Amino acid sequence: MASNRKVLMLPGDGIGPEVVGQVKRVMDWMEKRGLAGFEVTEDLVGGAAYDVHGTPLADSTLEAAMASDAVLLGAVGGPKWDALPFEAKPERGLLRLRKEMELFANLRPALVFDALVDASTLKPEIVRGLDIMIVRELTGGIYFGEPRGIEDLGWGERKGINTQVYTTTEIRRVARVAFDLALKRGGRVCSCEKANVMESGVLWREEVQKVHDDEYPEIELSHMYADNAAMQLVRDPKQFDVIVTDNLFGDILSDEAAMLTGSLGMLPSASLGAEDEDGRRRAMYEPVHGSAPDIAGKDMANPLATLLSFSMMLRYSFAMGDEADLLDGAIRKVLDGGMRTADIMQKGKARVSTTVMGDALLDELDRRAA
Repeated sequence: MASNRKVLMLPGDGIGPEVVGQVKRVMDWMEKRGLAGFEVTEDLVGGAAYDVHGTPLADSTLEAAMASDAVLLGAVGGPKWDALPFEAKPERGLLRLRKEMELFANLRPALVFDALVDASTLKPEIVRGLDIMIVRELTGGIYFGEPRGIEDLGWGERKGINTQVYTTTEIRRVARVAFDLALKRGGRVCSCEKANVMESGVLWREEVQKVHDDEYPEIELSHMYADNAAMQLVRDPKQFDVIVTDNLFGDILSDEAAMLTGSLGMLPSASLGAEDEDGRRRAMYEPVHGSAPDIAGKDMANPLATLLSFSMMLRYSFAMGDEADLLDGAIRKVLDGGMRTADIMQKGKARVSTTVMGDALLDELDRRAA
């Protein structure tokens, strides 16, 4: 089958190769069923890349990512590389990919599957049916602003410096992503910042409001201070539909929202760039969880976050909404049937390996496609 869907797979470190391996099985299933064809290449990132190339991201790998329609990344990092200099750490490869590919919008859904309601630390009535999308600005703000560094003041005194900085363009483009998503969801966007104490927050609020008023008046827009949003996420999370916020607050709020679901092993993410003249976006998809080196190679990892990240790829990079729905529905059915990896294990359910979870998913896909 002819294919122009170029996918670069970067399994990375720890459990990354194991969970990405289950995505390969689903891609093979789709090709055999005639649903989709993919041109897949594989390369190294993170600690695995450092071991071979002496850098967490080789220039040739970056070039391959830039030429791909989508990148699927597993996980990076682990204690093996903890002693490396800052610029050589595995995570720098991931950050370089995001920066060089200009992936400015990070989409982090927080979705509670009915079968996993009891896995959350919050009361079932608080999280049942939860479906939030957090849009985090990913290439600006305090993580990249200048000046930055550690300054020696003398006399045993030092000063750490990081700069929170945003421009109109950076704010408006991520706001548009949030509004576009809200058009296909519940029609509500909550923009979060600290306009009460930060000038960058004032600019953020003003620019988001302008985009709304000029381009998306049909969307319900609200503004909330980020600290209040953190409280509201655990008090009444279902009040939110789409949350849009900056790099620092998005990092914090998305991790908080993740734990509402009960397991990082269930959470996907997408990082998107700007549309070109053909409507194509550079994009990278990855599970929220880390490399989990303590269980690497033991066939214990939960592959569902990575599979859900692949579903996001189908939806956002390849306009394959029906196929994404097929995969999402199969995952939901497998969970309803009681299959659980160790991280989401519940009393009375069947504890299974990474491979067996993949087997169950393929069986369910077969049933749905019959």
